[in-house]
Amino acid sequence: MLESYLPIAILIGASTMLALGMLVASALLGRSAHPHAGAKLYPYECGMPVEGTPRQRFSVRFYVVAMLFIVFDLETAFLLPWAVVYRRLGLFGLMEMFVFLGILLVGYVYAWRKGAFQW
Repeated sequence: MLESYLPIAILIGASTMLALGMLVASALLGRSAHPHAGAKLYPYECGMPVEGTPRQRFSVRFYVVAMLFIVFDLETAFLLPWAVVYRRLGLFGLMEMFVFLGILLVGYVYAWRKGAFQW
C-alpha cells in the first residue's frame, strides 16, 4: 500500500531539494552589497533624472475601469464553454445565456449612466 506513495514522496522531496538548492545558490553566488543599491530602488524613467517620489496617488477611475474589465472578462470566460456545447443545451441553454447577457447588459448600462466610462 505504501509503495504506491513512493513516487509522490520522491517527487516532493526532489522538488523541495531543488527549490532549497536554488535559494542557497542565489544567496552564495549573488552580490550581497552593491555600491549603487540605492539607485535601484527608484523607478526607471528612460535615463532621465527621477522626478518626484515613486509613490503617487492614482485616480479612482483606474480602479473602476479595472473592475469593469474583470467583470466583462469573466463574462467571456463564461460564454466560451457555452458556445462549445450550445447545440446540446437546446432552447433552455439559449434562454439561460440570454438571461445571463441581459444581467450583464443591465450592469453595463448602469455603469454607463453613472459615468464610469467618462474621463
